[in-house]
Amino acid sequence: MVRDPYASEDPPEPSAVLQALADDDAREILQTLTEPMTAQELQNECEIPESTLYRKLDMLTSTDLLTQQTRIRRDGHHANEYAVAFSAITVTRDTETGYLGVDIVAPARTADERLAQLWTEVGKEV
Repeated sequence: MVRDPYASEDPPEPSAVLQALADDDAREILQTLTEPMTAQELQNECEIPESTLYRKLDMLTSTDLLTQQTRIRRDGHHANEYAVAFSAITVTRDTETGYLGVDIVAPARTADERLAQLWTEVGKEV
C-alpha cells in the first residue's frame, strides 16, 4: 500500500515510524536517497535483495517517510521512483499521559514534484 503524505489522512502510528527508523536497511535507503530513485537504482546502490528492498520501501511509504511517484519518460516506459518525504521528524511525549507522538515535517514541493504526483494520481485512476 502506498500512502500519500500530502493527502488528509491520519498520521502514521509513532511506533511504526520509530520501528522504520530503527531498521538498518530502511536507514540505508533513506541515506542513499539524496535524489529520487527507482527501486532498481536503489537496489544497485544499497545492494539489498529485491524482495527485502520492496518490503522496506512499502514500510517507509506507509509511515510517510518516503513518497512514491511516477517518473515520466519520453519513451513511454514510466517507472515508479521514491523520494524522502521529510525534512525533520520530532518525537514528543505527553508528560501526563505518556503518549508518544511523531511530527513529520515535509519539505516544500517543487512544481516538477507536484506534476509528478498529479501524474501518479491520474495513473491510479486509469
